[in-house]
Amino acid sequence: MVEKLTHIFYHPLSLEHDTGYGHPERADRIRALLQHLELTGLKEHCEWKTPEPAELDSILSNHGLSYIETVRELAESGGGHFDADTVISEKSYEAALRSSGACIQAIDTVCQGEAPNAFCMNRPPGHHARPYTAMGFCLYNTIAIGARHALKAHNLERVFIFDWDVHHGNGTQESFYEDASVYFCSIHQSPLYPGTGHPSETGVGRGEGSTLNLTVSSGTGRDVYESFMTERVLPAMRNFKPELIMVSAGFDAHRRDPLAGVQLEDEDFGMLTRYVLEAANDLCEGRVVSVLEGGYDLQGFSGGVEQHLKEMLAV
Repeated sequence: MVEKLTHIFYHPLSLEHDTGYGHPERADRIRALLQHLELTGLKEHCEWKTPEPAELDSILSNHGLSYIETVRELAESGGGHFDADTVISEKSYEAALRSSGACIQAIDTVCQGEAPNAFCMNRPPGHHARPYTAMGFCLYNTIAIGARHALKAHNLERVFIFDWDVHHGNGTQESFYEDASVYFCSIHQSPLYPGTGHPSETGVGRGEGSTLNLTVSSGTGRDVYESFMTERVLPAMRNFKPELIMVSAGFDAHRRDPLAGVQLEDEDFGMLTRYVLEAANDLCEGRVVSVLEGGYDLQGFSGGVEQHLKEMLAV
């Protein structure tokens, strides 16, 4: 029997999304990670895939056409600042399409049983991107586009998105706030950018009760995160009974990260991953798709991803 390995979906265009000198969300994040996976030997344990760009219809499943075109036109004109934080360069539109395409193809791979799980290692990130605007380094909401694809293309009825990036995934929450088919759960530092994600935000209409926001303060460490996992996140997963679990995997809750104050260590991202995988094995035949979000200290970021992948690979 041929061993099925974790699939990593990565495209070199991620390096050509140029945010400029001094920007925290920079191509060096991916360069450092590629080097780290090579040095630790993890690279050879994974099956690497090169994603195709997402089709326009897939992006339209979560974003308005006028906004999609605004990103494309700004990139084609040479780029510029969408807002104070969010930069578009000449290759950003193509990179964003590949990032979304990676998530779509990772879902296809996992849902068709070709891999036990998958990791999408691309940029720009996505969880702050709102349906009609860019925000917080993010252009198109990769994980939201992926979840829409899972529901439509694979006839799934329930997808669980777990966002452990230190910043609240406001764009993802907004996309599914009235949607009972996607459960959005976030653990994030508060107060912190973008200022959303209060525990009282639980969804509206048909989506009431399908959003769970868990907040931590600066200085929080492993114990609080593990308590949240056992007492809140896992019970929510079991109650929802997802057919696929997706992770917005940010690594900026690391103690070394310059943009936040949470104190997680490398190994703590392994702990979070382990709980997710155990739930997936119980609830949805192990199907997990992880999508890279933040993480801005190169050493802490690379170490956190290493522990994440080690758990996914079971090595």
